[in-house]
Amino acid sequence: MHCLHKLAFVIALTQLLFTGGAHQPIATQKAVQGESVIPFTLTAHNNIVVSAKLNGTDTLKLMLHTATADVRLTEDAVRKLKSISFTNSTKVKSWGGESDSRFSKENRLQIGALQRKDITVWEDKNSGHDTDGKFGLDFFQNQIVEIDFDHGHIALHKTLPRKAETYERLKLETQHGDLMVEGSCLIEGKSYTNKFLLHSGYSGGILLDDAFAATAGVDGKIKITEESSLKDSFGNTIKVKKGIMPVFLLGSAKLSNVPTGFFSGAIGAQKLSVLGSEILKQFNLIFDIAHNDLYLAPRRT
Repeated sequence: MHCLHKLAFVIALTQLLFTGGAHQPIATQKAVQGESVIPFTLTAHNNIVVSAKLNGTDTLKLMLHTATADVRLTEDAVRKLKSISFTNSTKVKSWGGESDSRFSKENRLQIGALQRKDITVWEDKNSGHDTDGKFGLDFFQNQIVEIDFDHGHIALHKTLPRKAETYERLKLETQHGDLMVEGSCLIEGKSYTNKFLLHSGYSGGILLDDAFAATAGVDGKIKITEESSLKDSFGNTIKVKKGIMPVFLLGSAKLSNVPTGFFSGAIGAQKLSVLGSEILKQFNLIFDIAHNDLYLAPRRT
């Protein structure tokens, strides 16, 4: 996976552009086919939230963020913690500007039965709604990660589970550590294909990079529902347009009326297109990152 600072402008997209989904009860932690299972809640804001313990003392609600490699906590959460101190800081860049970010080394973090030591924790202004911060798939190291929205749990596997045979396999492409998958927008009968960053920290459907939005002529071709401001993790603001993509294709799945965001004006602010939780939550997912494979199956519910 990647260093957060190289692509902070997309890591910050945890502010809502679109909301949806219903509260999902936390599953009781259990074993599935002998593998480790971590229950999660899918919130009304499309955040995948788990319970975690920091340094054996502080209990946290953390959002699984597939577009980050770091553990990051909000300023509000940090003020309440008893077990951590921040003695270092550095400047980081996002699409909204440059900001200082504090960090703390040599922490222990436990999620489910999995505990990792020597964790560096970074401080942010923002995270998903009603969460204390976020963590990425890197926390699970080399394990195969299954996100089962039907049952509300994350299952960790040492080998590919048999159920993957019934899932559709898509190839992942890693760009500077980011996980990308190919998708297509169908606009006025023409298909426009692009690479999309898998970003569970982004609550909306898709967010288009500036160059792709300009090439496809999105502004003026899709229904615009509103314009708003988007804040990154450091509190910087940028304007974004919201609209409805008539059809979005992900593998063999054909999704209609997909919430779509894009920036208008000067090209360059948004470098990557993003595929968010509004779409991801419609599938059960298996990440086999070591083999650059993503398996997905439409949810039963």
